[in-house]
Amino acid sequence: MGKFLLTLFLFSCLPILSQTGEPDTFFSEAIGKNIRKYRIQSRTAYIRKDEERAQFLFDSLVENVVTGTTLDNFKVRKFTGKKVELHDFEKPIYLITYASWCTPGIGELPALNDIVDKHYKEIDFVMLFWGSKKKIRQLKRNLSSKIIVLYVDEKENRNDFMIRCMKHSLGFPTTFIIDENKRILDVRRTFFHFYGEDYSTSYNNHYQTYTSGVSLLNRNTPEK
Repeated sequence: MGKFLLTLFLFSCLPILSQTGEPDTFFSEAIGKNIRKYRIQSRTAYIRKDEERAQFLFDSLVENVVTGTTLDNFKVRKFTGKKVELHDFEKPIYLITYASWCTPGIGELPALNDIVDKHYKEIDFVMLFWGSKKKIRQLKRNLSSKIIVLYVDEKENRNDFMIRCMKHSLGFPTTFIIDENKRILDVRRTFFHFYGEDYSTSYNNHYQTYTSGVSLLNRNTPEK
């Protein structure tokens, strides 16, 4: 009888105990409450070609709204056709959202490939693509084989709120730096690309950016 009462007491306490921890705030919820004002202001800055203002608005949104939220789970396909969920990845994730209509800088992909080949054992590097599968296939040829290429099928994912949120909230290309618990540590985007840069300048600038993201992940990954 005593064991029965103890078991009953423990089960009755579970709902109370679960409420003491703070619930996760998901990315889609946080961005949904703030994106309208951001879009209006950033569109104005973009029209005026005010790079500093556009970057300031983006950085403020990331720092005050997005950082610390949990990235919602979503299901897409690998380029081979196999379905995969974001939460299937167990390592920290360096996630880049990209589209077939984006034009990479001359040193952008070589710099990314070098970073990936150096750090792929401790970090999952993922590129999530929208657009023409033919153009993505051409771009994929220039990517390291260690990069996990995912593809959004617009027809298949048309009712997926998280996919729509990823596409329409922050634009392309955008980098999400995510720890192993799917918590967003930072989000980065460059609004104005300078395609006239020479190879060396482009490579070095992108390499420094990727290195910074990897360093942030490493600092926030507990030692095993």
